[in-house]
Amino acid sequence: MTAGTSGRGIRHEVRAGVSRITLDRPQALNALTPGLRDRVIELLADASADPDIRAVVLTGTGRGFCAGADLRGGGAAGGERVAGSRAAGERVPSERAAGEQVPGERVAGERVAGDVARMLRLGAQRLVAAVLDCEKPVLAAVNGTAAGLGAHLAFACDLVLAAESARFIEVFVRRGLVPDGGGAYLLPRLVGPQRAKELMFFGDALQAADAERLGLVNRVVPDEELAGAAEEWAARLAAGPTRALALTKQLVNASLDGDRGAAFAAEAAAQEINMTTADAREGVAAFVARRDTEFRGR
Repeated sequence: MTAGTSGRGIRHEVRAGVSRITLDRPQALNALTPGLRDRVIELLADASADPDIRAVVLTGTGRGFCAGADLRGGGAAGGERVAGSRAAGERVPSERAAGEQVPGERVAGERVAGDVARMLRLGAQRLVAAVLDCEKPVLAAVNGTAAGLGAHLAFACDLVLAAESARFIEVFVRRGLVPDGGGAYLLPRLVGPQRAKELMFFGDALQAADAERLGLVNRVVPDEELAGAAEEWAARLAAGPTRALALTKQLVNASLDGDRGAAFAAEAAAQEINMTTADAREGVAAFVARRDTEFRGR
């Protein structure tokens, strides 16, 4: 099955069991508008729900993988609206007396406590959570600069391939900001607290080879080989026991958040669930018969 769509700064194709999500705003280094972010979240949810999709590839076009949230295109950080829509029965400005203000109404541009936290919860954090919670393995093919939320989007993926020209930048400190989009959650788990602080305190550009050395990237390949390498890994993932991979992903992602007893209990429960799948039965039968497996993702 092959299906493809494009538009709103994104290209999407489903082929051979792989959902390919390509950020396509090269003129903006694939910076994320709210609409683009929401579309990625939607496609990840679709991948989880569709049994015929067995792996996801996330990549970009041009010189950038993703430059983070589009701060230029939407006013508020990430392009979010801060003020809510007009309440039912509220008068529009033309219906009010001169200088009249409805009690509780926001002044244009006014920000109140809770706005930023809500914006992050519904925006950047929701995007990173969608990757972490996707029930299919998600492979990032980082073709260029991954900065801020764009770097965290890559780090949230299950596997990361990077082109030699790729760079990862914790850009927040350069703007006087606290890292968001799950960065302070993801980075210490990948490289340890000291390295995470170094990256976040200085905001230096990290070359792909150094990212691989630190464990942020699985493999670095020449730029011209990135698409082929991603295709090969995605095909291997799509041929795997999909439900077992989903349960393994859940176990690994949760492993640093609880104690040993909780991890062992989760492992036993996951194995119990997995043993009800057709792929588990196929794996055991193929081993006994000394033949190759043929997993179907069921």
